[in-house]
Amino acid sequence: MHDIRPLIPLLITAGILIGGNGLQGTFISLRGIEEGFSTSVIGMVGTGYFLGFVIGCVYITKVMRAIGHIRAFSALAAIASAASIMMVLVIDPISWFLMRLVQGICFAGLFAVVESWLNARVTNATRARTLSVYRFVDLGSVTAAQYMIPLFGVSGFDLFAIIAMALSLSLVPISFADKSSPAPPKDVKFDIKVLWSVSPLATVGCIVIGLTNSSFRSLGPIYADGIGLSVTAIATFMSIGIFAGIVLQYPLGHYSDKLDRRVIILVSTIGALLASVYLAFLAGDGELANFIGIFAFGAFALPLYSLCSAHANDHAAPGQHALVSAGTLFFWSIGAVVGPLIASFLMEAFGPHALFAYVIVVLTFFAAYTLARIRVRDAVPTEKRRMRFRSLLRTSTFFSKLATPPNEKDGG
Repeated sequence: MHDIRPLIPLLITAGILIGGNGLQGTFISLRGIEEGFSTSVIGMVGTGYFLGFVIGCVYITKVMRAIGHIRAFSALAAIASAASIMMVLVIDPISWFLMRLVQGICFAGLFAVVESWLNARVTNATRARTLSVYRFVDLGSVTAAQYMIPLFGVSGFDLFAIIAMALSLSLVPISFADKSSPAPPKDVKFDIKVLWSVSPLATVGCIVIGLTNSSFRSLGPIYADGIGLSVTAIATFMSIGIFAGIVLQYPLGHYSDKLDRRVIILVSTIGALLASVYLAFLAGDGELANFIGIFAFGAFALPLYSLCSAHANDHAAPGQHALVSAGTLFFWSIGAVVGPLIASFLMEAFGPHALFAYVIVVLTFFAAYTLARIRVRDAVPTEKRRMRFRSLLRTSTFFSKLATPPNEKDGG
């Protein structure tokens, strides 16, 4: 058993960050309802976070190269913590949009610092085990964090303070991670034309995933509240949807390595589409019915990002894989900026079930586009693929490097 004990402080820090971020996503939407914000305003606030995330992704490497990992982390954690406190001191839609934008920048940077640090310290012998623990930390912390909401309640100062405390405490384990900061990472280039030239399907897919999955994360609590679920049931609803994302991740990935990957993308899209039809038109207001529906949605919708990334890498030339990784994250972020805004206006006009009606429209388009691409471009033979399927988090470009086995590293 390979020893990953030196990496435990970094993994604890990652768990605190992922849990705090997952808690904020659900809590801010519910607190917005409590404060009397309209659905479209809550959607705008959600858009602020993803807009900040785009900015953070583009500039964080330059920050790390300028001041180092630990200083960058300390500054970003302090700013994100202050932004959380500011949201309870100034309860105003514009202020909340700006604070969520700031938090988006900070969280993009914080994840990049931790994952860059992990990538620098992991060895070939500890890589697989580190990834397994990281995925467990990701799933466990996000799921557990949802239940902080019914425990402490939506009203009051408590959850804002807990989020700020978590961000401050995330500095403690990373301060003990290593006496020496890792070497500055290479600058990450965002060339948006590369991904389109390599794979139009992956480009459109990442935008679609941003449009749909981010709408679920931002507005799922509004949907659940709108159909009459309790706060505890809302936490369960969100946890089920997030947890379900791991259920089919590896079976779908396994078959995508053996078949035309676009066929598996199509299967996953149709599965998410059918689950959305069920949630929009059949589940009604029933608690169990919605739990079943969101489980099916998460199981099929959440693996799509990893599948599209793998498909893009099938077509990438040596030296292009880093650009593909940056491109998939960038185009997902663009979709995530726009998605909650569109969906929130539709929900305000037509009610909570409009969330999944919107998802139906977007996924129907993507299913048709996937079919069209299958007809006009031959699949890459399995023996010519340079990389296998990897289960990816949409946290930073460094996670893709962390998840890549040494025998599959980009040769360019």
